[in-house]
Amino acid sequence: MLLVTGVSGALGSLVAERLADRDGVVLGTRAGLPGTRRLDFDAPETLPEAFAGVETLLLISAGYGEDDTVVARHEAAISAAERAGVRHVVYTSLSGDGDHLTYALAHRWTERRLRRSASLDWTILRNGLYAELLTWIAAPDAENRITGPLGDGRLAAVARADLADIAVSVATDPAAHRGRVYELVGDRPLGGADLAEALGASYAPGTLADARAAVAASGAVPFQVPMLASTYSAIAHGFLDGTGVESDLRTLLGGREPLDALDVFVKAVREG
Repeated sequence: MLLVTGVSGALGSLVAERLADRDGVVLGTRAGLPGTRRLDFDAPETLPEAFAGVETLLLISAGYGEDDTVVARHEAAISAAERAGVRHVVYTSLSGDGDHLTYALAHRWTERRLRRSASLDWTILRNGLYAELLTWIAAPDAENRITGPLGDGRLAAVARADLADIAVSVATDPAAHRGRVYELVGDRPLGGADLAEALGASYAPGTLADARAAVAASGAVPFQVPMLASTYSAIAHGFLDGTGVESDLRTLLGGREPLDALDVFVKAVREG
């Protein structure tokens, strides 16, 4: 049996759609919605029943929170999987070039925890940043200007749908991917000028300080401010353009062309 966590999130919901008609698949949600198992990493008492009979766990990162919160959630999940006799965990991590991001630590901790497990086989999917994320950090303003502080940097963005396809492929045949770490970044890095041209907008990047102040003033919770600031900074300074990363994206897509990240961005902006 395959258990998928995080199906109420953006990536998890796409995975759930792709597995809807598969036998031997159960979905975990915090609320225990109809047709799902209740699975709340913040309530460890829900985990033994949720993990009962599970052979493969697709652990979609519970990355929304401070590091100690996320680490505690992932520890609860992995420990429960060990106790329940789960054989294989497939974990959606962060691409290797993302170590300068403030939210990398919990991912790297989880990778180490899986490697230390005495009973679990594992596969790590190091997902690049989503093309859809660009709609949050680089959408045009009311004057049709992209002002996000991306500098001259570029992002090797990847379509969320491609990552969902890969997660399904790996999780439904985990033995073929035992002990593997896959880097999944796009092969067409996008900069602010590219995004602006595709939308008929102008590119007038602001400063990191301005972006940080705007995020803080938007009502964001405290940990989100450094998250977004570090994302802008890592892109602007050339750490997320895919340079030096040997991506496994095309291989795990079975040789098909990845979705065009620029097309995904433009569609997401126009659909609002």
